[in-house]
Amino acid sequence: MPPYESVAVLSDIHGNLPALEAVLAEPDLRAADRVVLTGDHAAGPLPVETLDRLHAALGDRALWISGNADRELVQARRDGKPTGYPVDYWAAARLRDDQVAFLAALPPTAELDIGGRTLFCHATPRDDEEIVLVDSRAARWAEVMSAVDPAVATVVCGHTHMPYARIAHGRLIVNPGSIGMPYGRPGAHWALLTPGGAQLRRTVYDYEAAATRIAAESGFPGAAEWAREYVRDTYTAEAVVDAWAARDGRS
Repeated sequence: MPPYESVAVLSDIHGNLPALEAVLAEPDLRAADRVVLTGDHAAGPLPVETLDRLHAALGDRALWISGNADRELVQARRDGKPTGYPVDYWAAARLRDDQVAFLAALPPTAELDIGGRTLFCHATPRDDEEIVLVDSRAARWAEVMSAVDPAVATVVCGHTHMPYARIAHGRLIVNPGSIGMPYGRPGAHWALLTPGGAQLRRTVYDYEAAATRIAAESGFPGAAEWAREYVRDTYTAEAVVDAWAARDGRS
């Protein structure tokens, strides 16, 4: 199969259906050859509806990757133990059995040819919860990419909800940011990959209307507060980097 000319990447949707629908309406996403979903799809206020919308809108164009929140939803559903976030435990109980089975079967990584080998993962290629940031030191990048084939030209990851693109040891690293729980500034963040490189995209939508809709349509008792925290407001990039800096191994 020849290289793909256009691949959209959506990450960390977290059950935010209004944000997802805004991105699905983007012309460049509609025209993309494939759409890669790099994990944490449903852990949020509209989990069932979000998974159903992704399947209906993308069909066979979608390439799904598992994220830590997907793994935790499956585990919470199977053993009945709460996850770290009330909305996630609530979401796990709402998923249909077929949706739980689907999430449980998702792979941790996948590869496409986009003018060169491109590896997709959730957090890092070796772990779905590791933290790497745009300013992580060179030794940290070498560590988390140590098992990646040197022939892989691009690695695409999510998890931190922070969009960036940088070069590390001659390899392009791309994080599209988060659709549903963005950090840094509001909007639904995603990426478009072509053989020429990566473009970070941001879809602006009606946040007030989205927050109102989430509060009305979700049965989660804290839906209105969730929407205020992650749709109306966002954590600053500086606050997030400060909070997570220790987890990328720096002193």
